Amino acid sequence: MTRAVCVSGSGTGIGKTYVSSVLIRQLKAKGQAPRALKPVMSGFDPDALDESDAGQLIQALGQTLDDDTLAAMAPWRFEAALAPDMAAVREGRSLSFDEVVAFCRRQLVRRDEITLIEAVGGVMAPMAQNRLCTDFARALDLPVLLVVGSYLGTISHTLTAVAALKAEGLPLIGVVISESEDSPVPLAETQAAIVHQLRKIPVISLPRLPIARWQEQPDLTVLLSESI
Repeated sequence: MTRAVCVSGSGTGIGKTYVSSVLIRQLKAKGQAPRALKPVMSGFDPDALDESDAGQLIQALGQTLDDDTLAAMAPWRFEAALAPDMAAVREGRSLSFDEVVAFCRRQLVRRDEITLIEAVGGVMAPMAQNRLCTDFARALDLPVLLVVGSYLGTISHTLTAVAALKAEGLPLIGVVISESEDSPVPLAETQAAIVHQLRKIPVISLPRLPIARWQEQPDLTVLLSESI
């Protein structure tokens, strides 16, 4: 049985890759062999592979970061830091939504380990051919792990993202608050406010720590244990 989750966000630059990297390391520490995909990636600098989203995920998995592992993780890479469909146009390339979905499905066939598939931008971000990230999660029949920030205004953005997922009929397994830089509100207060609004949805907050200190972070694997 395939066990997979779509990691999405309330916006771009929220911390999806950081959260995914922590979760991968925690799963490995518990003896599991997680997999990860970042099928579409924009804002890609070929001279800074280790800093790219896919590069960080590859390092979290303990794999060698090279052209082969990068291609297997993120086949569609664009240098412009734009929505993928816009980046593709700028580079004179095409991006097929169906091809992206088909690629992910091939990776999920007869896999019993947990696979994290990191989407682009926020839940309503366009991916390709007028299809959104919500369409992507639905096409793969995946539950969503929502990553949000702790910046001023995040409560509204979080509730909007949750409402969008609910309207699209996408199951939400939990919310992870990735602490924003220079957040004006203590992380615990932001978490309490979001918990009050979401009530039955699990909410975990991650302090802003270097990835090397991942062992100090709260256990994110509990969000997966009974959901996928």
